[in-house]
Amino acid sequence: MILHKLEGCAPTPLAHYLKALGILRLVSEQADPEARGWWEGERFLLATHLDEDELLRFFLERYEPTPLVAPWNKGSGFFYADDPGLSPIESSTAPRFEKLRQGIVASRSLLGELSVADQTVRSIKGEAKQNGMTKAHKDALKKDDAYKKRLAEAEKCFKVFKADFIPRLRLSWRGPHREWMDAAMVLDDEGSPQFPALLGTGGNDGRLDFTNNYFQKINEVFDVGDNEGKSKSDGYGWFSDALFGRSINTYQRGAVGQYAPGAAGGANSTVGADGGSLLNPVDFLLMLEGTVLFTAHATRRFGSTHSSRAAAPFAVSAQSAGYASAGDSDESARGEQWMPLWSQPTTLAELQRLLAEGRAQIGAKAAHEPLDLARAVANLGTARGITAFQRFGYIERNGQSNLAVPLGRFHVPDHVSPRLACLDDLDAWLVRLRRAARDKVATGRLRMAERRLSESLFAVAQHPDEAARWQAVVLALADVEMILLNSGKVRCGPIPRLRPEWASVADDGSPEWRLAVSLALQSATLRRDDSAPIDPVRRHWVPAKNQETAAVMQGRRGVDDAVALVERRLIEAAQKGGRRLPLVAARKASASPADLATLLAGEVDLDRTLNFARVLMAVNGRAWALRPQLLQQPDAARWPDEGWLAIRLAMLPWPLPDRRRIGVDPAILRRLESGDAGMAIELALRRLRPAGIQPAVRVGTVSPHTARLWAAALAFPINRTMAEQFVHRLDAHSLALTN
Repeated sequence: MILHKLEGCAPTPLAHYLKALGILRLVSEQADPEARGWWEGERFLLATHLDEDELLRFFLERYEPTPLVAPWNKGSGFFYADDPGLSPIESSTAPRFEKLRQGIVASRSLLGELSVADQTVRSIKGEAKQNGMTKAHKDALKKDDAYKKRLAEAEKCFKVFKADFIPRLRLSWRGPHREWMDAAMVLDDEGSPQFPALLGTGGNDGRLDFTNNYFQKINEVFDVGDNEGKSKSDGYGWFSDALFGRSINTYQRGAVGQYAPGAAGGANSTVGADGGSLLNPVDFLLMLEGTVLFTAHATRRFGSTHSSRAAAPFAVSAQSAGYASAGDSDESARGEQWMPLWSQPTTLAELQRLLAEGRAQIGAKAAHEPLDLARAVANLGTARGITAFQRFGYIERNGQSNLAVPLGRFHVPDHVSPRLACLDDLDAWLVRLRRAARDKVATGRLRMAERRLSESLFAVAQHPDEAARWQAVVLALADVEMILLNSGKVRCGPIPRLRPEWASVADDGSPEWRLAVSLALQSATLRRDDSAPIDPVRRHWVPAKNQETAAVMQGRRGVDDAVALVERRLIEAAQKGGRRLPLVAARKASASPADLATLLAGEVDLDRTLNFARVLMAVNGRAWALRPQLLQQPDAARWPDEGWLAIRLAMLPWPLPDRRRIGVDPAILRRLESGDAGMAIELALRRLRPAGIQPAVRVGTVSPHTARLWAAALAFPINRTMAEQFVHRLDAHSLALTN
């Protein structure tokens, strides 16, 4: 086979992507069934038994255009006498246009009543356009009640016939014009047409009818009056440019539609204030030939068709996230479509199967949003040979003109990562959040936070094995949840329950992350079998019902939130007659001495740590007890200051081995908050000596700022083994704590 590098075909704009698919389809169906195509960088490769001359001769001499007819559109040419696009082909005799003639005949055979209804509407409107009538007479006629009534009845009659016309076409049509119809529209359960955005509204976009322009381009490229339908003199250059990207100077003026925004013309499009659109007519032909592959019937069979966009392969609703130029709101009113890019030689049949499976799903749920599609694609990995998706948004610009704008490229991970299962926890909650953020009364802050969260989720779907990407998701979740909690009007709820794996997927080996896990998963105590926590700390961030006063963490400064947590727990313990600090570490989630020493040295970003912790508080404690995650441990051994060790031992949640308790004195915390670490150490020593612990340290002092860090560090729990190590470090001859 001969390899052709089609430099005229690229993933962007959409016109050139569709052109590549159209070339593969036509060559495979009409010249070489063994042809294969694939993408390499920014160009399309075609492997076929045809050499370059044979390939060009095929298009110039033997290519049979597909009958892309749309009799349901007024601008399709079927409602005008001697239409410049249809009429010459209807009267042609060339065999290569036989399919076109069959499509036209199949259309006209059912147009009778609809055509009469259309002519009636045109006739009534023509009464107000007669020559010789003054403007006053025309205005008076348009305002006449009888005239308006006749026009309304005629238009209603036309709509009734049109509604019945499309289902009749679907029942009677067979062959290539039916395949085109399947790409242009889908009928819902009530028989009403729904239009995938790829082809506008059934083959037209506003006043531009794609099909009629397609027939006009055929007349421009080929001599339809010739018995062989030969190509015109410029045909060779046009096809050479369309396939191989060879420069020509015979571009023509004409509407390109939504498929090539850069060639649409308009203000500042060329030298001067304004410019028209220029295109190669062959580009337009091959582009529309490629759209036929995007049939909607298979995707409709495998998933929900609650919207027209859901009927097309890899089509979803709009979401302003995942690309650099995204605005504050979803501007792609007609949705998005992700075009697959594959790197292995693929036959037409294989490509058709790929597009037929284009209704991506996440578990049992169909993907309706770009983020859902990104996750589904990431979970699929490269099982279908897809290396990336070119993302296009159908965006309304320049009045009501629609443009298929490239929105970046989503690269498919080279393997399926089990980490992405963590995102399943957010499914239902994200739907509620998006709905709230898109509400007209939503604040700008909520909209921006939701967009940042979506951006981070897009990034993690492409790079699921990078802990930094997961941490970005956690920080975005923290920002969103704080906005939700501070706004009583948003009712999508706080972050839902998370699986324990969230603690490991974002573990980058930093002390901030390990400390966040230890703070978030602690509770007042554990059940005897360590199966579940009792009274976790999340209620101090997310207020529980009838416990609003317990929500003392404000989400502003990390050190303030940590101190507030310790203070609140001491108050609650005192109210119940207890003299302990009820903060017990979860299994395998206690803070390490090295991390605590790093924190006390001021080398930990406490704001970041508490942001992490507020999200990790949503981790299911019972599930954690059953399968605790192993986190990366510090590389170097490091110990906190002995003065703080004494304070920490004086603030334990459980008694010594011989059941003697070190009664907690809340004044220790108050002294640290005020910056008086020396008195806090003295009070702690007074509590330790009666318990048989004789620390070598007698006095100590630190700066007021460090004293507050000492207070905040009490929010990070230690286990019994670590407490025993603390005792031996302070007094090697004292009673040892046991597990």
